[in-house]
Amino acid sequence: MGRISDFQLKDIINVANGKKLGNISDIHLNLTAGTIDSIVISTSGKILGLFGKEEEIVIPWSQIVKIGEDVILVRYSEQSLPADAGQKNE
Repeated sequence: MGRISDFQLKDIINVANGKKLGNISDIHLNLTAGTIDSIVISTSGKILGLFGKEEEIVIPWSQIVKIGEDVILVRYSEQSLPADAGQKNE
C-alpha cells in the first residue's frame, strides 16, 4: 500500500467538480480490522495564512475513487447553503 507520509504529499481532488480540496492532515484507522476508516483534509480559509479559520473535511474511505501517483480522487458533496443565506432584506 504505502506509507502514511506518502499519502500526505498527494493533492486531494473532488471528482464531482474537479476542485482541489487540500492535503491529508490525518487518517482515522480501525485498529481492530486493520483498515483505514477515513481521511481528514485540512482546508485553509485563511488569507496569507493570517485571517480566517482552518476547516477540516472528513472523507470516508468508501468515497475514495482512485489513488494515483500524484493525486487522490474522492467523491465529495459539499452541503450548499440556501439560496437566500447571507442576503439582507431590503
